[in-house]
Amino acid sequence: MKKTFLTLSAAMMLLLSSCMTTGLGTGTTATNNSSGDVLGSVLGAVLSNVLFGGSLFDQSSMLGNWNYNAPSAAFTTEKTLTKAGGSATVANMTSSLASNYNNIGINRNNTSFSFLAGNKYSAKVNGIPFSGTYAYNPQNGEITLKTSTETIKGNVIRTAKGMGLMFDSTQMANILQKEGKVSNTAAVQAVSKLAKSADGARVGFELTK
Repeated sequence: MKKTFLTLSAAMMLLLSSCMTTGLGTGTTATNNSSGDVLGSVLGAVLSNVLFGGSLFDQSSMLGNWNYNAPSAAFTTEKTLTKAGGSATVANMTSSLASNYNNIGINRNNTSFSFLAGNKYSAKVNGIPFSGTYAYNPQNGEITLKTSTETIKGNVIRTAKGMGLMFDSTQMANILQKEGKVSNTAAVQAVSKLAKSADGARVGFELTK
């Protein structure tokens, strides 16, 4: 966490310095807006790719209905993200996920999660409904989904458009095959392989309200 803070602080200083330099002569308001936009975009990209040390939800902010919007991938820490190749690796992973989700048939109409008061949830993956109770730790973004037959552990993080709900390879395979009843074994294996492709990798869904 300390290293992440220092790295992000350094990035902020460099970006602000760069924006102020390139913004000379354009007016104070324009320069400040440009700096804020660029800085927010870059830091948002970094934080949404890191689970532990990224931007988290408090539990009340999670409540409501969330629909699948896009594939989501991240790494557990900034160290594992950097080791794997940085944000470019995440982009490649999400592109591969999109192809496999398309093969499975996952879309906004058949995949969703609803988090309710009283630690209850209901969900659909690939059109198959399931429900149960959940436990969420707002300190690290870890979430545990309990069904009638199993316990699934994952991570929640803020993304640019909403929420990233992500899992390791084993848990993601369970979500797709056991809960979603996905019969396309090759696509499920490909998704699971992506989560195994680098240390600390997680894959899943970006959800929006």
